[in-house]
Amino acid sequence: MLNFAIFLFVFVTLFVMGTVGTFLNRRNFVTILLSLEVMLLSVNLIFLTGSVALDDLNGQLLALLVMTAALSETALGLALCVLHYRMRATLD
Repeated sequence: MLNFAIFLFVFVTLFVMGTVGTFLNRRNFVTILLSLEVMLLSVNLIFLTGSVALDDLNGQLLALLVMTAALSETALGLALCVLHYRMRATLD
């Protein structure tokens, strides 16, 4: 029904891509935010996969909690980007 190894590989790949993107793009704040979102979505993927594999709703609830935290983090980050752009006229 569900091959957990495939989802685990996708999770690790996405998480590593997000981590590398965060550490390599230290100048542009928007790419750092996007990399953090990729990392959070990969964590949601592993929570949802574990929830389906174990037939438990706790993983789905935790994924929903992570999604709301990611939403507030994105809103705050974009507000900081707008403020920084207004002050310096650049995002670098």
